[in-house]
Amino acid sequence: MITRYAILSALILTASTEPPLPRPPQAQLFTLTEPGRNTEPSIAVDPNNPQHVVAAYEDNVHAAYSRDGGRTWATAPGVAPADYKVSGDVSVTFDNAGHAILCFIAFDRLGTTDYWAHNATRNGIFVRRSLDGGATWEPDYHVVHAWPTQSGIPFEDKPYLVTDQTRGPYAGNVYIGWTAEFTLDSSMILFSRSIDQGVTWSRPRRISTKGGLPRDDNGSVEGFTGAVGPDGTLYVVWADGAHVVFTRSRDGGRTFAPSRPIIETAASYFKVAAVDRANGFPQIGIDPRSNRLFVSWSDYRHGDVDVFMATSTDGGRTWTTAVRVNSDSLHDGRDQFFQWLAVDPRDGAANLVFYDRRGDSTNRRSIVVLARSTDGGRSFINYAWSDTAFDARNEFIGDYTGIAALGGRVYGSWAEVDTAGAGTPGQPPRTRHGVIRIGVADFSAGP
Repeated sequence: MITRYAILSALILTASTEPPLPRPPQAQLFTLTEPGRNTEPSIAVDPNNPQHVVAAYEDNVHAAYSRDGGRTWATAPGVAPADYKVSGDVSVTFDNAGHAILCFIAFDRLGTTDYWAHNATRNGIFVRRSLDGGATWEPDYHVVHAWPTQSGIPFEDKPYLVTDQTRGPYAGNVYIGWTAEFTLDSSMILFSRSIDQGVTWSRPRRISTKGGLPRDDNGSVEGFTGAVGPDGTLYVVWADGAHVVFTRSRDGGRTFAPSRPIIETAASYFKVAAVDRANGFPQIGIDPRSNRLFVSWSDYRHGDVDVFMATSTDGGRTWTTAVRVNSDSLHDGRDQFFQWLAVDPRDGAANLVFYDRRGDSTNRRSIVVLARSTDGGRSFINYAWSDTAFDARNEFIGDYTGIAALGGRVYGSWAEVDTAGAGTPGQPPRTRHGVIRIGVADFSAGP
């Protein structure tokens, strides 16, 4: 079911002394799913048409699309692979021709653990394409990298897609980076590229100079994200313990510079009350007009979790001091987490979505905030994107949110916990209450 909520009020009231946040202009909210095991949405906008949007999410792989700027949504059938028991960790993007591409992990759990697939089951990274903008998806998926069921195999986790939407020498290239985890005792970043619109993929290669500790440890290496500059340079970041790590490729993903830490953070793994997991990953974006790079992340250097940004104007050689993105009082004991970044290639604005608890003195209930910078990441305006605070009740709401922006239109995607009707007589009991929501904002007429 897809439910639309028009946002009529101008302000959201909170139960704190913080001033109320304004709504973003032309804001709307949509609920894409019924309550269930719905988490980890990803969202993308067609580079040729800001009215055309695709969202993907799990439990297992699902997709929805809009052709009217998010006013209406339809779900697409047959996206999840039928020959694997579990699929997820979706990432969706568009190539420069307007084709939608999504990647995902898939595996067989074998019933030996409830915490994903660290049990030597077959698993891998896969890609599915839609040549009609998300309405239908090709029946066959394309294999990026896969393992059979056997002892000692790694688990391929958290893939992220990047496409070269420029007019540069590698236009149309598609890139995937992910974390390879070896029996819970080490981790590294692997990378593959496609030069035929996602049909075939290069042999995976390691691009993380330093190996990491197990998944979710403070020394783990995980969370690949990337962005492509106007000359085709691919810029990449990930988390490595108490650092954001950076590398780049100037030859379309054939080779990479040695990866190096660029930003020191408080340790990347942290706990947030009432949420199963909350550590998230760093993000990178680029303004193609100025070549300014933006990196965002969350850490708890001030005693509670905040969102931060740093920028570079020299291709990543040097970076500015961190700027705090969330506008609540410093040291207020309220967490902001699961940030995701989209830099609008047409107006250069940096847009971030994240969960925000500034309105709850108990630091449990979250709204969703859109933060926007139009001055190169020096300052941010915070907007209340969601209408009602929710308590996650220790349910798993994923590892990330999603955001996309083009021509002043901004689309966000996130998971919430909706317990309304959970005890309705005559209805089957629910053990999970996650819903996927989409936010829309339009800054095309100005901030």
